[in-house]
Amino acid sequence: MTRTLTAFAGDLWIATGDEEEVRAALLAMGDQAQALLLFDDSTGRQVDIDLRGGTAAAEQRGRGRPRLGVQAREVTLLPRHWEWLATQPGGASATLRRLVDAARREGTERPSPRAAMDAAYHFMTAIAGDRSGYEAAIRALYARDRAGFEEAMAGWPSAIRDHAIALGEAAFVA
Repeated sequence: MTRTLTAFAGDLWIATGDEEEVRAALLAMGDQAQALLLFDDSTGRQVDIDLRGGTAAAEQRGRGRPRLGVQAREVTLLPRHWEWLATQPGGASATLRRLVDAARREGTERPSPRAAMDAAYHFMTAIAGDRSGYEAAIRALYARDRAGFEEAMAGWPSAIRDHAIALGEAAFVA
């Protein structure tokens, strides 16, 4: 599952797309790509990407097995859950990964209202936290007051306002 990123330079929208598309757009900008903010559209959180391209990143890797990002954490389940997991092919960890992946695939059709509110909140805090109307916009967002949300952002640059509305859309239609 690829994530969608959006890049802003100050008040200007630069690019939206998967990581490779955004990287290409930023590399085309040359030195101007230094003062950018990148956001993961599913969470609204600010992210960083490697602008060195594929070859530099590949050269940096060492020999041996690649790191897969596996994290060991504790899971608390009832005995009947452990019993069921023990009967599944691949064991408990593989079964839990399959269940989580299936749930994520089902949830990608439309984000939950809470996830949309949180994504819009994270985006707005990073890029517009010092703008007038920010606090009123956040209150309206969590109250699911679309008119108040849009009104509070009326004086903002259109790229920022439109992206915040797009991120929070699922909160207003639910």
